[in-house]
Amino acid sequence: MSRDWFTEELETVATWWRVYRRDGVTVGLTSHDRDLVFDDIRHQTAPGMVPSAIRLSADFEPDSAEVTGAFDHHAITAEDLAAGRFDGARVEMGVVDWETRETEMIYSGTIGRVEEDGPSFSAELQSEKARLSVDLIPRTSPTCRADFCGPECGLSSALFTHETTVSKIDFEDNAITLSAGPSAADLLDGSVTWIDGKTAGLSHRIAAVDGNRLILDPFIRNFENVDARVSVRQGCDHRWQTCADRFDNAVNFRGEPFLPGNDLLTRYPKAK
Repeated sequence: MSRDWFTEELETVATWWRVYRRDGVTVGLTSHDRDLVFDDIRHQTAPGMVPSAIRLSADFEPDSAEVTGAFDHHAITAEDLAAGRFDGARVEMGVVDWETRETEMIYSGTIGRVEEDGPSFSAELQSEKARLSVDLIPRTSPTCRADFCGPECGLSSALFTHETTVSKIDFEDNAITLSAGPSAADLLDGSVTWIDGKTAGLSHRIAAVDGNRLILDPFIRNFENVDARVSVRQGCDHRWQTCADRFDNAVNFRGEPFLPGNDLLTRYPKAK
């Protein structure tokens, strides 16, 4: 049903937001003074959250929007934002008639940069048209372009994933030490996912190794404790030798390791 909104001096209209987090949690909010249920989602009242600077265009330039609010709602806390639970979440925004439940979506996108300012926060939203700027044509490269254990790689993630516990945390160096599991060298470029604790379900990339310590990215929150269970997955440096020798998966290598590079143009014959 189509409707012309805001044509009368007084209308029963409120704004709403939906946040689809990557861990499967959906958060619905509305500017109305009571909860509204529509589209099988309960939108909790959050009059302190307001959209601002929504810009919609008819060309291919990405639309922009921003949401500001205060950390006074149990659905969005400073702790969850700092832990990264809302990073990359999908966002929908629209208007609803609180009497008829007629609704219309006016914006959709993903959460980009989140900034904290004392007791409040602001979230920059990136529209769906931002996908148009992504280059989908594969380029030649000496390393593999496939995600490790992804569809093009063909390897099973379960074979390279191990559950263990954390025996030591170094918050200053953003590093952890595992009580057991694969060698640190095999885990380089892999991931660590917390099973226990307040950040259960969040993942870190293993950016570097220092002996048996794993240097993680992004930062570890100081409310994590030792003895917490984690799931670690081995990594891959995407080199031909690693794919062929370590994983025996050269048939699925998505790269051109033997293709001559640009330096071929500068070579010249040498006299014997």
